[in-house]
Amino acid sequence: MMWFFPITNGWFLQVYNWSALSNENSADIRFPYRTYYRIIRNANTIINATDTAIGSVKDKNIVKGQALLYRAFCHFQLVQLYGKRYVNGEANSQLGIPIILTVGNGNFPRSTVEEVYAQINKDLDEANILLAGYSKPNNSHLNLKVAQGLKGRVALTQGNWAIAADYANKARSGMSLMSVADYGAGFNNYNNKEWMWGSHINEVQTQYFGNFGAYMSRNFSSTVIRSCPKAINSKLYNLIPPTDVRSTIFSKDGSHPNLELTSVFVKFPYTSQKFLAIGTGDSRCDVPYMRAAEMYLIEAEAKARLGQADAATILYDFEKARNPEYVLSTNTGQALVDEILLQRRIELWGEGFRFFDLKRTNSALDRTGANHDSGITNGVMIVPSGDKRWQWLIPKVEIDANPLVKQNEL
Repeated sequence: MMWFFPITNGWFLQVYNWSALSNENSADIRFPYRTYYRIIRNANTIINATDTAIGSVKDKNIVKGQALLYRAFCHFQLVQLYGKRYVNGEANSQLGIPIILTVGNGNFPRSTVEEVYAQINKDLDEANILLAGYSKPNNSHLNLKVAQGLKGRVALTQGNWAIAADYANKARSGMSLMSVADYGAGFNNYNNKEWMWGSHINEVQTQYFGNFGAYMSRNFSSTVIRSCPKAINSKLYNLIPPTDVRSTIFSKDGSHPNLELTSVFVKFPYTSQKFLAIGTGDSRCDVPYMRAAEMYLIEAEAKARLGQADAATILYDFEKARNPEYVLSTNTGQALVDEILLQRRIELWGEGFRFFDLKRTNSALDRTGANHDSGITNGVMIVPSGDKRWQWLIPKVEIDANPLVKQNEL
């Protein structure tokens, strides 16, 4: 994702200018490492106790299936950040991350990227069996659709196109895309019919200035939002047709007239109102982790890479919901893949996919010619594919605590 930061604000600035990624003492690289492994520890506690727990087989399957998905998801996020990219058809013997399947204080070395993905898929396959028939109470729970969606997402990253297309199709089957009106209303309600998995922030559990909406929304009145609203890359925005509803969730001049922002909100071009908090004094905003739109895009990309004729039709079915004027693409081969990747970039803006998409496709980061300030980026306008910074350093505190873990290239 592309963000615009005034120099006065420090939130994630070192990630934006890529300096944190090569600093083993950075809190920015330590936070996801610690967070995902804490979730894995909690998941392992559940997984390893479920079989002997008291309760029906059905209930135990539901609990264990969801825990397996959390463990798979966290290992997946970690290996994408701290390991080198997965390359289909190669041995993938490069170091990934420690695979943790137990609860305890034991030290584990880094497994290979291939081994990590094998464990991720093992967990996903089991979850796909255990969660069959489960009707979840709300979208903060994980059901078969989410299991299928994660399987498709992982397969896309591995370049397993047939598996990606199959599971993405299963995941979106029976689901509806948002209407134009719903899309333009803002991404802040996990009950949205297109959402498959998301977090609901309730009043009791709110983090106030730590909420997603306190950082990514346009309307909550916090210093970070008033002084440095998040903006789309101007070159990307200019590729969105005016008939496409997605052009309406960004303000080219930064005025956002429908939000009625007061004078204390600094105005910058191309700022986003995709995510909206409950109000200026309430930063709560539900967070999307998976939507049906992603499944359309996974299936279309995978089939395009396989050279299957219906890839353009799947893209058309998706695009027509966003832009009523869209016509069936005549592109084929790499041109069609590129069109799908562009639509993926527009659709999933701000939802945490851009870094991973560039890395999995072995593409360079290119900020030139857009609304990026080279002073704020610390001169980092282009990062070539294969640059060592695509592989985040392992936090120094982890290496100090676990001598079995080897550091990435400094």
